[in-house]
Formats: sequence, C-alpha cells, structure tokens
Amino acid sequence: MRSQARAWEQGTELGNEERSLGTRNRVVCVNSTAIFFPFDLFGSAGAANGAQLLSDAVEEMLDDNRRETKPTRAAAYQGKVRTRELSFETMPDYQDWRRRARQAIRQVFRKDDFLLWATGNHLGVLPVYEELSAQASETLVVQFDAHLDIYNLGDCTSELSHGNFLLHAEGPLPAIVNIGNRELLLRAEYIREHYEWTYPAAELAVDPAPGLQYVRQRSRKAARIFIDIDCDVFDPAYFPAVSHPLPFGMSPALLLRFLDAVWSERVIGVALSEFDPARDRNDQSLSTLVWLIEHLLLRRHEAQPLSAGGKEKSGVVERNPRLGRRREL
Repeated sequence: MRSQARAWEQGTELGNEERSLGTRNRVVCVNSTAIFFPFDLFGSAGAANGAQLLSDAVEEMLDDNRRETKPTRAAAYQGKVRTRELSFETMPDYQDWRRRARQAIRQVFRKDDFLLWATGNHLGVLPVYEELSAQASETLVVQFDAHLDIYNLGDCTSELSHGNFLLHAEGPLPAIVNIGNRELLLRAEYIREHYEWTYPAAELAVDPAPGLQYVRQRSRKAARIFIDIDCDVFDPAYFPAVSHPLPFGMSPALLLRFLDAVWSERVIGVALSEFDPARDRNDQSLSTLVWLIEHLLLRRHEAQPLSAGGKEKSGVVERNPRLGRRREL
C-alpha cells in the first residue's frame, strides 16, 4: 500500500531569480517538483495506474542517475528535483481531492519551483487551472488535447466530469490555446467563449506552420506559461495507452516542435494526463512519457538550450522505463 505522501527529495533551496521582460518580470524556476496525483474519478478509469507507474519510473530514473559514476547531462538537474505522490486510499482522500491538489500545487508555485504534474484523467488538471487563476491575466496555458473539455451536448452530463471541467473552474481561467483537438460538433462561437484560440488536428495535418507561428508569437507576450498535455492528443499509432483514442492525432515529433516554439524560462510547469497503461503495447507509451519527462527536466535545468542550429544533441543512454536500466547507444 502506498504511503499518504512520498517524502520530498533532498534539494538545494535556492531563491527566486527574476529578469526584466519589458514592464513584467519573468520567473526563473531553479528547482523542479514532480507531483503524481493518481486521480481518475468521473472518467477514464484506469488512468490512475498511469500516474502511479510514471511515479515509479521517475523515481527509478533519478535513482539511476544518482548511481551513475560517469559524467552525464543528468547532472544539470541532479539534486534539484523533488518528487511527491498523493495517494487515494480512503474515502476522505477522494472527497477532499480538489483541495488537497490545490494545496500541493500552491506550495510549488510559492517556491517558484518548476511543476511537473502527472495525474490520472484530465479532470485531475483542474486544480492547476484554478491555482493559475490568481494571475489569470498574465498566464497562458498551451493545451495539447484531442478534446475541448467544455462539452454541453445533449448526451453529456452537466455535473463535473473530465469532459466539461473547464465549465466548473473556480475563479477566472487563464487564456487557453488548444492544439490538436479533433472536435467536429461544437460551434465556433461557443468554443471562443472558453478558448482564446484553437488549431484543430484537421488543419494541423495539412500544415502545422500557422499553429507553430501563433504559439511562438503568443508565448512571447505571456508573463507565465503552463503546458497541459493530455495524452490522447497523440495518434494511437504512436501512443495507444489512452481510454478514448481518436484518429488523426499528433506525432511525438510534432509535439516536440510545438514545445520548442513555446519554450522559454517563463514556462512554469507541465501537466501530463490520460495515460492508461493497461492499453499500452510493449511499453511504447510509457517509454514516450519517460523520455519526454527527462527531456523537459534537461530543458529546464541545463545551462545551455538543448537545441543548437535546429538539431538536438544526441543522447548518451537509452532507458528501460520499467527497470531503470540503461544500455549504451
């Protein structure tokens, strides 16, 4: 049985560093906090196991790096990453899920840590949106999701669910840009009430350039940026481990292009959701997420950017995400 909360990893407490950005300040996150929130009520039952599996895989990754005796790029974030898992072992844990999540998120933001929030279904990201509402006017959320979670159709529940949670947020929502949705029924005027801009999968497949240009320019205007990745944004050919797969999704390579367009020191966190490991094939989806998490940590903590001249540095090792073992490339 899992403990109520994993102990915070040892990490050097460093102060908040700010740099001028016109009339605003941009926060440089020095440490990172990874919180695993295995919540999957009201949709996508089974996704909680995905958050728990990611928790184990990240712990193994960090342990593996601590044992490494040769210099590696992981030194950039070693000692700067804390992990925590919030458990759901009793009924009160579920009854109080929203408050518990918001309290944990608020602690991270108050320390100006970079937040990695891994939850079960997408509803588990609602507390992040609610905590971002305190500075909603200065915050941009770049959301990668196959669904627009504002469903009000006749066969949809009006009660809180993972398909309508944005309609139930407490406080004003930050500006949200959605990339990769496969929505075909909701009317454009209704979508504009809740999203600043959307670039659906049908247009993305024809030409991703306008979407890349928009998010790049829009991100430059935001004082704070949060990235929300619902795993069903991926095409099931690349990422089978989701409860509600839809065709014509993004490839992991295209997601990296968008992350590069958004990225700056003003990115304060990333959320991952809707990973259902029971639907995975040969750990294909798990490997994708573990690689992505380490990529994000390196991007946040390395002194130099990962890409130079448009090409990413080649890796040194390949990981088995279940065993924490590596083999030389």
